[in-house]
Amino acid sequence: MVLVTQKKPLAKPVWYKNTYFWIAGILFLLGIVGLVSGDKAIRDPGQKREGGLFLLYFVASVVMYVNGYISHRQTVQQYEEETQGAQ
Repeated sequence: MVLVTQKKPLAKPVWYKNTYFWIAGILFLLGIVGLVSGDKAIRDPGQKREGGLFLLYFVASVVMYVNGYISHRQTVQQYEEETQGAQ
């Protein structure tokens, strides 16, 4: 009995499969809602009232976007290393 292990070929990385980018987009949209409708629209139940809550959503959006960018660049680098090694 011969057991052959084949490595599944890596799928080419695409940005829209990275959850960090989706979360960044959602936070950005929530920031816009807070900017237009006021902080009351995006405040969590029981959350302390504070001004400029929408700004926190914009900052969180930027942080998640940076995380997504770093994560995506690492995935692309791994993909390139794996595919160049196979040639």
